[in-house]
Amino acid sequence: MKYSDIRLNGIDSSGKKASYALSDFKGEKVVVYFYPKDETSVCTKEACDFRDNQSRFGKKTRVIGVSPDSVDSHMRFHKKEGLNFVLLSDPEGRLAKAFNVTEHFGMPSRTTFLLDEEGNVVKEWKNVHVEGHIEDVMNTAK
Repeated sequence: MKYSDIRLNGIDSSGKKASYALSDFKGEKVVVYFYPKDETSVCTKEACDFRDNQSRFGKKTRVIGVSPDSVDSHMRFHKKEGLNFVLLSDPEGRLAKAFNVTEHFGMPSRTTFLLDEEGNVVKEWKNVHVEGHIEDVMNTAK
């Protein structure tokens, strides 16, 4: 199965339960970032960087965070941090495996992908260091 067809449960940008496949966002650029765990210090910093810079991406670029955490965990994280983008729950690692995201201690490594309007990978960032990452992603997305 191609990564664009894998449907996962999660939450929408307003924090309500939803189900998405990346193919749902055809016609938009999509930043898909994989992270290990909700509410850890580095993951929170990365999520807040995306939250704080969401408007700088423009209306035609969607940000989607993916981790193995449950939908309920995502709802708490979304509410606590005031997030403004989609979070998907990938407990079996189906989407992570489809993107060949490596694992560390059973969790996905911090990896970001930029997809074009047709869903093709334009750029991949592996083993992301959060500091300065958002600027690199935004500059590439433009």
